[in-house]
Formats: sequence, structure tokens, C-alpha cells
Amino acid sequence: MQLIPTGEAGKPRNQFPPVYVGDTRIHEEAIAREMQHHPAEALAQAWHEAARSLVIRELLLQQACRLNLNDIDDEEERLAQLLELELQVPAPSEQDCQRFYAANPDRFCSPTLMALSHILLAAAPDDIEERIRQEEAGRRLLSSLLAGQSRFSDLAKQYSACESRHQGGSLGQISKGQTVEEFERPVLSLNEGLHPELIESRYGWHIVRVDQRIDGERLPYEHAKPNIRQYLSESVTRRAFRQYLQVLAAETGVDGVDLALPGSPLMQ
Repeated sequence: MQLIPTGEAGKPRNQFPPVYVGDTRIHEEAIAREMQHHPAEALAQAWHEAARSLVIRELLLQQACRLNLNDIDDEEERLAQLLELELQVPAPSEQDCQRFYAANPDRFCSPTLMALSHILLAAAPDDIEERIRQEEAGRRLLSSLLAGQSRFSDLAKQYSACESRHQGGSLGQISKGQTVEEFERPVLSLNEGLHPELIESRYGWHIVRVDQRIDGERLPYEHAKPNIRQYLSESVTRRAFRQYLQVLAAETGVDGVDLALPGSPLMQ
């Protein structure tokens, strides 16, 4: 927790405003302990997420007290009982599920499968001179392949920095999520054959050949329905929970933290 001096005998003061839920103060020490569960690039972001989490918890605990749920010793069970009593979440209807399925065809497809071969011309991300050199070398090799002057497997064996060079550059069959994102994103859109451009990744430059492409097929509605129902239920529950928190915050009063930030660890 970062502190700044107040000028009063060197006593430190937290740089963030005091946080209250009604008349209850969320102390800086508690927020500092909670921050370990909210890693962020900026201190202010971590502090606000930690403070927000504690404010949400305090709002719910105070509401549980008002509903005489304090006889439940375990706090997690008490909060679960509170939300079961207070949140009115309708189950998604068959029509809701069918509409979502029709409106989102790309979400319910089997994965596209691709058999790839590549030649990796390696260069570290921070070695600019080497990346330029390897790009130039890659363009020469690619031109030779496009002109039919060389065999892919021969160039892979001679120049590739990947272990796949021992298999003529073959990576075998891949699908979404199996390679690094900057390589996968352009590759999964390619058609069969030698790609006429180099592809850059954190590892260097790639000459890529798609040996086979099997496009994913849309899953039948009955197969997708359980996932759709779960997604819609979770979406409605999150929306109902946000609205419920807004009502509690308005009734109780919250100072020092913004509850409008997205997400909530309690929704897990």
C-alpha cells in the first residue's frame, strides 16, 4: 500500500479517499490485504478493485443482517442464502435459447482443423537488426518457393529453426488455441496452399503452407442448447446482481469507491 505523508509529525496517510458503506468504514489495512487478489498494472486500479470487492461484501452482509440471517455462522453460506432469497432470476425460455442460437451461428461450430507446414526464420523480439535480416531472407526463400525453384521440405530442413524441420516443416494438425495468438489469427483464415506472404510472430518470421483445411460445421441446436441455457442464465444473473447492488448502495449509501466498474469476484 502506497502512503503519502500528511505533514503531521511524519504520520502517513493513504493516498485514496476513505471508503464507507453506510456508517461502516472499510479500513485501509483491509483494502491493502485484499489487493493481493486483484493484480493490476496500476496501483490505483488494484486499490479500487479491492475496495469495491469489500464494499460489495459489506453491502450484502448488512442486508443479510437486516433479513435476520445472522444465525448462519458461515459468511459464504449466509451470502448464498441472501442471494437465493433476494435475486429473482427467470430461467431462459426455449424461445430465448432458439433466438440466441439463430443470432450467433459462429459460436456453435466445431473447430476448424488445419494441417500446416512452416519454415521458421528465428529472431528475438527485441533484436531489430536480426528481425530485418531474417525477414529479407524469408522473402528470398518464399520467392523461390512461389517460382517453383525449391522444395518446401528441403528449405525447411536447411533453414527452419523449428524442430518440425525434421518432418519437412510439418506441424501436424492444429486448431484454435494451440499456437500463439499472433500466429494463429492470420493462419486460421488461410486457404490450402502456400501463403504468399510472411507471417510474423514473437519467434520471428514464418513461411506457411496449409496442407489441409477442414472447416468447422455448425452444431445442431439440441447439442448447443445446454451451453446456451447456461450462458443466458449467467448473463441474466449478472444483470440482476448489478441492479440489486445498485439498489442496496442507494439505500445504504456508499462513499469513496465507484460501484459502476464491470465484473465482480462475488459473482463466481
